[in-house]
Amino acid sequence: MRKNLYSLSAFLTGAIIAVMVSFNTEFGRLTSSEVSLIINQIVGIITLHLIITAGRKNTVINPQRKSVKWYNQAFGGFFGVAIISLNYISVVNAGATISMAGAVFGQSLMGLIYDLTGFMGMNKNKIEKNRIIGILICLAGILIYLFSGEGLNLYIIPSIAAGVLTMTQMVYNSKLAKAKGAFYSARANVISGLIGALLYAGLFHFESTAEGFKSLSGVPLYIALSGGLLACIVVVSTNIVIPKISGLLSALLLSSGQIIAALVIDYVLYDIFSLSLIVASMVMLIGVISLSLSSR
Repeated sequence: MRKNLYSLSAFLTGAIIAVMVSFNTEFGRLTSSEVSLIINQIVGIITLHLIITAGRKNTVINPQRKSVKWYNQAFGGFFGVAIISLNYISVVNAGATISMAGAVFGQSLMGLIYDLTGFMGMNKNKIEKNRIIGILICLAGILIYLFSGEGLNLYIIPSIAAGVLTMTQMVYNSKLAKAKGAFYSARANVISGLIGALLYAGLFHFESTAEGFKSLSGVPLYIALSGGLLACIVVVSTNIVIPKISGLLSALLLSSGQIIAALVIDYVLYDIFSLSLIVASMVMLIGVISLSLSSR
């Protein structure tokens, strides 16, 4: 029962990621991707600090903390800076469909690598024969999704990289969460993310960032706040969920959530409907259900 709850949380987190990417992209369009990066981290820091302060006597929010090496909590946010930048490049140049497909592929690939190798301290999970069918079905769904619509182009490469880094960031943060708690880990993530965003913007995009801040007053408040708030939910949720289920199953559930949410977003906000994407989503969900049942 508890494992099913964690699996559902992973699926819903994937849906939130898709919504978050949409808000971040729109924020970047209205200002610049660097401004979106910086503001998201600031919103995250303030939100998580308020939660940790208000719940200082709550053992769930503030559990007993264990010491860790400095490098275990210094770089989580740098992954986030790279992910948001790569997603922005891909969405702007290739559209949401191709971008989400690439991210899904990257996450699933990295989840499989974690299961096979135990990389970054993850538990090894053998790919048993009764799970191969589920994996192949999921792969078929991913491939249908990848080749639907406009087809592949070079801008899918940044989105695949973003998917790989997303899964890597989740595992990195979850290790810190084991020692310090999910909320502390999330706050450390956005603090290092702000440092990374400021360095990136200042060194490589100073002028566009300055111009972007001039346009900040014209951005609706819900767009300015949503990316950072949703990022907090994603980081805290994955800190809790990722260690509880296998790397591959985590990646597939996250990917399924992203696909379903992307379909809804495209239909509701942009009046886009694609039968091929519906088919791909259904195939992938069948594969995830099969994999989930076989792993019990």
